[in-house]
Amino acid sequence: MFPKNFLWGGAVAANQCEGAYNEDGKGLSIQDVMPHGIKGPRTKEPTPDNMKLVGIDFYHRYKEDIRLFAEMGFKVFRLSIAWSRIFPKGDEETPNEAGLKFYDDVFDECHKYGIEPLVTLSHYETPLYLAEHYDGWLNRKMIGFYEHYVRTVFTRYKDKVKYWLTFNEINSILNSPFMSGGINTPKEELTESQLYQAIHHELVASASATKIGHEINPDFKIGCMILSMPIYPLSPDPRDVIAAMEEDHKNMMFADVHVRGEYPGYMKRYLREHGIEVNFEDGDAEMLKNTVDFVSFSYYVSVCATADPEKNIREEGNLLGGVPNPTLKASEWGWQIDPRGLRYILNTLWDRYQKPLFIVENGLGAVDHLVTGKDGQPTVEDDYRIEYMRDHLLQVEEAIEDGVDVMGYTSWGCIDLVSASTAELKKRYGFIYVDRNDDGTGTLNRYRKKSFYWYKDVIATNGGSLHE
Repeated sequence: MFPKNFLWGGAVAANQCEGAYNEDGKGLSIQDVMPHGIKGPRTKEPTPDNMKLVGIDFYHRYKEDIRLFAEMGFKVFRLSIAWSRIFPKGDEETPNEAGLKFYDDVFDECHKYGIEPLVTLSHYETPLYLAEHYDGWLNRKMIGFYEHYVRTVFTRYKDKVKYWLTFNEINSILNSPFMSGGINTPKEELTESQLYQAIHHELVASASATKIGHEINPDFKIGCMILSMPIYPLSPDPRDVIAAMEEDHKNMMFADVHVRGEYPGYMKRYLREHGIEVNFEDGDAEMLKNTVDFVSFSYYVSVCATADPEKNIREEGNLLGGVPNPTLKASEWGWQIDPRGLRYILNTLWDRYQKPLFIVENGLGAVDHLVTGKDGQPTVEDDYRIEYMRDHLLQVEEAIEDGVDVMGYTSWGCIDLVSASTAELKKRYGFIYVDRNDDGTGTLNRYRKKSFYWYKDVIATNGGSLHE
C-alpha cells in the first residue's frame, strides 16, 4: 500500500521541452549544439535540425500543460531550471531577470493547482560558454559559478520550491562527459585522471549547494540524483559476481559520497591502483560532509556483467550500457525491461543508506500512433505503456511493503518531449501526445492518451487501481 502522502507526478527537463532557446535573454546551452543527441556530431552553433530549439514549446504553453498535469492529479512536478536562462554565459555576476521571472510564473502556476515543484538545478544543460571557455567541470572555477547560480535561485524561490536536486544522473559523466559535465575536451582524449578530477569538482559543488540551500531555508529538502542500473552477474560464477560488484561500484560511488560524505574505500583503491590522483583542495573533505536529505534516481533498465571476455559484449542502455540479460525482453530502443529490478534497486539503496528514496524518472519510450477516440478526439491507445508502468509501480508497492521509505514517483516525460539520448520526438514517453514530428512539422496541439486516464485513476486511488 502506498503511503497517504506519496508524491505522484511526472518529470521533464528544460532543454527537452521548453524551446525558446534564444528568447528573453537566454544564452546557449550545450544542448543547443547537440542536434542528434549523445552520439551525433556537435555543431558550432544552433542548426534548424535541432529539435530541442523548439522542443514542445513549454516556454509558451506551460499554463496549458500544468493544467493537464493537474487534471491527472499530480502532487509534484519535476522540472529543471535552464542555467543559461539565469546566467546566459554562466560566469556573470548579475542574473537575467527575465529568466528568473519565467520560473516564478511556472512555480506560481504549479501552486495554483496544489502541485509541488521538484527542481533539478543542472539537468544536462551547462551553459555553452562555460564548456567552450572553461572546459566545463574539468575546471575548478565551475564550483564558484555553480555556487553563485544556486545561491541566486535558492534565494529567489525559497518560498516557492521545497524539493531540489543538485545534478541530474551525476554518474552519467562516466559515459557522456560533454552532455553530463560540459567537458569540451573530446572524450577519446580525456584521461581517467581528468575525468575523476571533474567528478570531484561536481561532488564538491553538489555538497556546497546542499550547504547553501540549508542555510537559505532549513526546510529545503535537497537530494542527489543517480542513474540507477542494477548490475546482475551473467552467471553464478563467483568471478561474474565480483565483476558485477566492481561495475556497480562505479555508479554507487556517487551516491556513497552524497550520503556518507566521503569517498568509499573501494573507490580509493580504484584510484590508487589506476594511478589516478584527485586533487583535494583545503576544505574539500569538510565540504563533502554536507550530505543530502534524500536519494533520487532514474530507473529504466538493468544489465549484466561478466568476467568472461568472450561473453562481455556490451549493448546500449540508458547512457550506461552493459551485457544484455538473456532472460529479459527489450524496448524498441533496445532497453531491457525489468520491473523487478526496480524493487531490487529500492531495497538495495534503502539497505545501504536508510535515507528516503524518490523515483524521479521511469517510463517507456515508444513510437505512438494517433487514432480517433470514442469521443471523436485524437488519442493514443498505448496499452503497452500502461502495462509497463503498472508492472513497475506494483514493484514499487512491493518495496514499500518490504519497509523501504519511498517518497514519490515522477514518470519520465509525462508529456512527450525530445529524447536526450537520440534527440528524437518519435521516441515518446508521455501521457500527453504532442503533435510535433522529427521533421519539425506539426501543430504542437496536446492530446490525452489512454494512459492519461489510467494514471489519473492510479493517483486518485493512491495506487489502488493497480490491482484492478
